[in-house]
Amino acid sequence: MNIARPTIVLFDMDGTTVRHINPRILGALEVIDDVMFKASSWVYRKKPHPDFSADEGKKPRLLVHRALHKIRRREVDQIVQPCPGIYALLNLFRAEGIPLGIVSNGLGKGYGHDILNKFNLDGFFKTQVFREDIQWSKPHPDPLLRALKGIKEPVTAQDVIWYIGDRHKDILAAVAADQVLPAKVIPFSYGVKGVAALFEKGYSPDHIIVNYTDFAGRIYPIIRPSAHV
Repeated sequence: MNIARPTIVLFDMDGTTVRHINPRILGALEVIDDVMFKASSWVYRKKPHPDFSADEGKKPRLLVHRALHKIRRREVDQIVQPCPGIYALLNLFRAEGIPLGIVSNGLGKGYGHDILNKFNLDGFFKTQVFREDIQWSKPHPDPLLRALKGIKEPVTAQDVIWYIGDRHKDILAAVAADQVLPAKVIPFSYGVKGVAALFEKGYSPDHIIVNYTDFAGRIYPIIRPSAHV
């Protein structure tokens, strides 16, 4: 596995850090997300480089997100569960002093923050970026750039950022961030939904995560090279 050791790792949340117990809820989320993806893709073509100063004072429209979270009316542990192997992977990064961030198109208040607290995940992530924290959603690089600002300001050419997501939009957001940052941004697809985007952008199967136990084993020599000298 010939991939550079990360200095920062960012995770998507839904479908990547946690998975939905009820496929119907996941399906509803994905339909909404696909609509937002298409709209965001059009916006990204019109405005590829985020201007944070120009966005100051603007509030993102969260009507769909808020309506969805009002409808569910269930505790988060009845809706989602941590992805298998995620704690071991997070502990591996934390043990090596690699800062972590979470980047989600979903709403934080009443959903994302509740999930992180419920499953004792919040302590792993130095920065947490949700829909109300951003102006442009993925596939625009804005969420990733804002998360990185919360970890290191500025990132440099010496930084290597891994971004792990499960959707086409996640891969495109990482590629877009790589184009506007001096650092190297490397995408990974957790599961098969982002694989087509990986191959479209010229990435190898090494960037596919089948499960976190296998992935942790594959990257262990990268994360802890001294243990394999």
